[in-house]
Amino acid sequence: MSESPESLKFFKVILSSIADGVFTVDSKRIITSFNPAAERITGIPASQAIGKHCADVLHSDICEHCLLDQTLKTGVETIDRPVSIIDSRGERIPISISTAVLRDDDGRVLGAVETFRDLSAIERLRKELDRKYSIEDIISKSPEIHKLFAILPDIAESESTVLIQGPSGSGKELFAHAIHSLSPRKDQKHLIINCGTLPLQLFESELFGYVKGAFTDAKQDKPGKLASADGGTVFFDEIGELPLSTQVKLLRLLQQREYEPVGGTTPVRADIRIVAATNKDLKEMVAQGKFRDDLYFRLAVVKFELPPLKKRREDIPYLVDHFIKKFNARRGKRIISVSPEVMSILMRHDFPGNIRELENIIEYGFVICHGTIIQQEHLPAELLGTGSPAGGDSDATPISRTIDEHERLLSALKKHDGNLGRAADDLQIHRTTLWRKIKRHRIDPDNCH
Repeated sequence: MSESPESLKFFKVILSSIADGVFTVDSKRIITSFNPAAERITGIPASQAIGKHCADVLHSDICEHCLLDQTLKTGVETIDRPVSIIDSRGERIPISISTAVLRDDDGRVLGAVETFRDLSAIERLRKELDRKYSIEDIISKSPEIHKLFAILPDIAESESTVLIQGPSGSGKELFAHAIHSLSPRKDQKHLIINCGTLPLQLFESELFGYVKGAFTDAKQDKPGKLASADGGTVFFDEIGELPLSTQVKLLRLLQQREYEPVGGTTPVRADIRIVAATNKDLKEMVAQGKFRDDLYFRLAVVKFELPPLKKRREDIPYLVDHFIKKFNARRGKRIISVSPEVMSILMRHDFPGNIRELENIIEYGFVICHGTIIQQEHLPAELLGTGSPAGGDSDATPISRTIDEHERLLSALKKHDGNLGRAADDLQIHRTTLWRKIKRHRIDPDNCH
């Protein structure tokens, strides 16, 4: 059945208005139409393309295994396959292509259609990212972070103790790892000690080890974590959570490079480099008597502070690209980017969870998205300010749920004078889970008396 002049005109208007390149071929892969976007991306006018074999126009790196030919033979569509073509100037252009069969009203094959999207901007972003805005696993375009990039190799080369300050999720552990990786100790162990997750009564025995008979269950000597890191770097994360009693022993470790196992009397030498991090104001804690001033000055030989993500918004597109590459490799997907609408939402968001929150958002998108572009509907409902999680209260807004959880946490902590263990038992959650929640809600247990 032939098309009316009106429907053909309507078809041409549609093809002229879309941003993706579109061309059609007959059963022999001779081009029969070539839209304006295809002209722009390839640099080839439609008048020169129509009537030619598609391989003579696009010069793709997969022409020998032509996807259009496979679609014509099998009827199987191709969706967003990354390939490259050569444009009219002889330059390589990265694109993603989709193919489908064209049939008449009776189901007979007339030819095929291919749509393609120019990925040049994304490719340039990735090259720029790899060349200029990364060191180790740290991604940033922020001038403030680039100042740190400039001195990080010198910091790493020294044996000085380093204190990294910054809000939760701002990348303190990445900087600590970079310091180790760039240091002369890079071939030795990089030990991470989270001062906020180990129960206080086990912290010293886990860190320093113990000798036989030190306590009831100490049937034999057991070396601590420090012994396993000899010659390497020890990263004390959230060091502001250390109790004063342990701070004394850590001070001795810094001053004399030795420690005593629990129950022991013979000092053990420690050949380690110490890097510490905190999301608290240690100076303020010193003023309040919650952190030893001598330990603070021992830790802060080299000190720098990481800004929150909302103060380095120029990094968001680069971080998004970094996480997309990371999750593509991990999950075996071929997601190309986020949509402009998603990027706009991310650029406006304040990210109370900082870089870690952004990574979680992109990972969520990877779970939900089955195409190649993460769209708005692939974002968590809380980010959009609508909906509720599965199994949640459909009448509660994300804000009200956040307020309710904050109040429950605060109430339990006040009830138990800031004791995390008893508050966790009262809330019927694990102590580590409670710790993560109070960090997210920025609650200070020491003020819950």
